[in-house]
Amino acid sequence: MRRSHKFVCKCAGRDATLRERYVRSKGPRMTSIPSNVDQIDLTAGSVLLRWCSAILLVILSACGAIAQSSQSASPFGPPLSGSGDIHRIVLKRSLLISTTSPPTPVDDSAGFAIPEGAAEPAEVFEGTLTLKDTGLTGSFSLLADIFSLVSNGDSPWKHLPAAPIQFVQRGSHLIPVQQGLVITGSPVWNYIIGPGRVWQEREDDGYARAAFPFALIQRNQNCVHNGEMTFLFSNTRKPNISTVYYQITQETCYPMKFNMWGTISATYTPGPIANAQTIAANQAQEFSHRMPRKPLSELGRDFKTSGIDVTAFLAAYKRKEDVTTYGVVVGGTNYTTECPTRFGEYAFCDEMRLPSYSIAKSVFTGVALMRLGELYSRDMYAELIKNYIPQSKEGGNWDATTFNNASDMATGNYNLLGYEADEDSPAMDAFLVDEGYEAKLQDAFAIHKQFATPGTRWVYQSSATFVLMQAMNAYLQKKRGSSADLFNMVRDDVYVPLHVSQGGLTTIRTENSPTGAPSGYYGLFFIKDDVAKIGNFLNNANGVVNGIQVLEPLRLKEALFRAPAPAELGVSIEDSNPTSLLGKPGYGGPAVPGSRRYAHGFWGRYVSTQEFPQFSSNFWIAFMSGYGGNIVALLPNGVTFYSFSDGNEFPWTGAVSELAKLAPVFK
Repeated sequence: MRRSHKFVCKCAGRDATLRERYVRSKGPRMTSIPSNVDQIDLTAGSVLLRWCSAILLVILSACGAIAQSSQSASPFGPPLSGSGDIHRIVLKRSLLISTTSPPTPVDDSAGFAIPEGAAEPAEVFEGTLTLKDTGLTGSFSLLADIFSLVSNGDSPWKHLPAAPIQFVQRGSHLIPVQQGLVITGSPVWNYIIGPGRVWQEREDDGYARAAFPFALIQRNQNCVHNGEMTFLFSNTRKPNISTVYYQITQETCYPMKFNMWGTISATYTPGPIANAQTIAANQAQEFSHRMPRKPLSELGRDFKTSGIDVTAFLAAYKRKEDVTTYGVVVGGTNYTTECPTRFGEYAFCDEMRLPSYSIAKSVFTGVALMRLGELYSRDMYAELIKNYIPQSKEGGNWDATTFNNASDMATGNYNLLGYEADEDSPAMDAFLVDEGYEAKLQDAFAIHKQFATPGTRWVYQSSATFVLMQAMNAYLQKKRGSSADLFNMVRDDVYVPLHVSQGGLTTIRTENSPTGAPSGYYGLFFIKDDVAKIGNFLNNANGVVNGIQVLEPLRLKEALFRAPAPAELGVSIEDSNPTSLLGKPGYGGPAVPGSRRYAHGFWGRYVSTQEFPQFSSNFWIAFMSGYGGNIVALLPNGVTFYSFSDGNEFPWTGAVSELAKLAPVFK
């Protein structure tokens, strides 16, 4: 969970930019999108269509019908209704048609958000955006570099990677062709591109203005640095594109923080995109299935009699500025905050990427084992690692270590006994730095100086989760053939039916390649809607999606510490660290023995009135947690709390104390 991942990258990975294909759910789907939606011509010639639609709107209103224009029926919403008469204070046309960069980053919302009064675009972007000479331009201001990776001179860390970006457009929505992790071939950076917007401003001299969010992803690591790009374009004017302005002023990354900004030359190559209608339809479906969202400030108004105080959620944080975003899921609604950057609010808060780090041990590896248990019976939890990973004989004693033991962080093989001592050791550093499959397995099996009976001693190791992931992958291939892939199974059977964002449907793999082995111990990338959906699903759905049982229900209950005898589930955590998620025993009163446990990839904390006198009952909380300060708390009253931060802080008692007011927390 708290692994201080070192960001040293081996650069033997292959350049690969093919989008990972994913398969739709077998469960019920949304009503199909009308075919004409994807065939509407939104160029200047569409003015007549909008004019006719307006007349129809008046006629229908006069007849007492529920009036809406033909375009407002689009799954992307009604067209923009502004005049385009906007007084822009930053990133004016004059800057974008030059090679000049502002001396500092600009206000994020003012520079990239679609402004009030924006007009529907008279241009359509369909084709390829290519950034030119990325290694020669831009400004970079380093704020933190714990592992001293960024040199004083020029380096790839200070520049964007070169990779073409393709888009299609529907109305004012700019849709990336490839969402999810894009392998760029850079020695340090990969990309994730998010859906953006297009609009018209009078002062742009007939050009359309586009903006979209993106994230720089550290190669072979889970750190996320969020930014945006903006530019002007036209299909009828020359040049057909301006320079591109970019800036990154926010991250969820404990070891490295920086600001990066500048203008860069670009080319726009118009042309039809293969499967454009499907790409647009998939994006429309994702938008239409987003969980209802409200500002966190409305939680108290919606639960007036609870007396809840949302300001208490962050009261214990020493560095509140390190909190990326946080929220509460209750009653099917995601109550959440905005997304502050060092230069104003992030313009695309709903699309901001959040790193999973070790939350992946729960929502990917832990969920994968529950899925296999549902498909092939609970007996498979007792499968032996050694029967699926021949390399296990190279180090340690794996004769009796089961899938279940590895899932509980109790393989029996370890070097050091202190709290997460193996996780923070040089031996684990070697494992984390290596990109190759064989090298990572060799590193994992080199951790074996001491031995305990499997299932009896908790020793936290990301390498153990990687070994488990490869063993489960081999098990699945034995069942389904050599082309089977465990991440693809979880994606298709769980994430896609939950309508996880398209950018969340890939993972970090070995060899820095989209065809490598899934890592399992980290490597997912969420938006807030993904966190809300997955958390709510695990907390309240009993493993059922669209009426289909996809997770083995008893194991899920065990992971949530809601099965019989929760104090005996998983493995007890005996050591402690006061700055970790579970903290040290004895928060506000005498500690209760065995109150801190780990089961099936989930953390468990027993909250007793003895140790936590602010509560009136005793109960267990299940947590998912990631390095640097990421918390997802699954409360037994059905409420999910999440906080993503990078100040290496994990306070949760204030939020839980308040959220217990919404409904009884004991079951």
